[in-house]
Amino acid sequence: MSSLGNREKNFLLQIARQALRVAAERRESLENIAQDPALGESTGAFVTLRKRARLRGCMGQIGIGRPLAQVVAHSAKSAALEDPRFDPVRLDEVPEIEIEISVLSALEEITPEKIEAGKHGLLVSRGLQRGLLLPQVATECRWTAGRFLEETCIKAGLARDAWRERETQIQGFTAEVFSEAELPWEQSPGPEGRAKSGYSTST
Repeated sequence: MSSLGNREKNFLLQIARQALRVAAERRESLENIAQDPALGESTGAFVTLRKRARLRGCMGQIGIGRPLAQVVAHSAKSAALEDPRFDPVRLDEVPEIEIEISVLSALEEITPEKIEAGKHGLLVSRGLQRGLLLPQVATECRWTAGRFLEETCIKAGLARDAWRERETQIQGFTAEVFSEAELPWEQSPGPEGRAKSGYSTST
């Protein structure tokens, strides 16, 4: 996974914010999504929404051979409207929401002893059951690699120690994570830009 520059990050954050606004205002998908050939196709991306530093939604796609901008736009809409843990985002909430994007590397098989907390995200699956946790979750929760693996099993609806069983598949990935709080708002591309009051710098 090649590193993104500030221009590409701002471009994706702008797409995500436009998609968030359209979702909150009209419950629709963003149309006529701008493309940046330098971004290429996505191997996965997640959009995390936070309101006053608290999680407000997080959704994404993995293993999708579509332009990254399209995946980010779709994930932003899903995070706003389809995260089962939260009510849909209202239009009046949009200015208070900070957007974070995680651009994922390709999934690879990983053994438990190779997992590094804070570096690797995990996808644990067995049949139709699967659970995914992003790398930053381990850091935010201060979990060890072992605890992170157990929590990913639980996310998949499996027993905490299901990773020990042969039928359980463990895949790892890394992620490039960036948010509106980290990048100068003046650099945002596009006609709308990002409103300076539109995000919090709280962590």
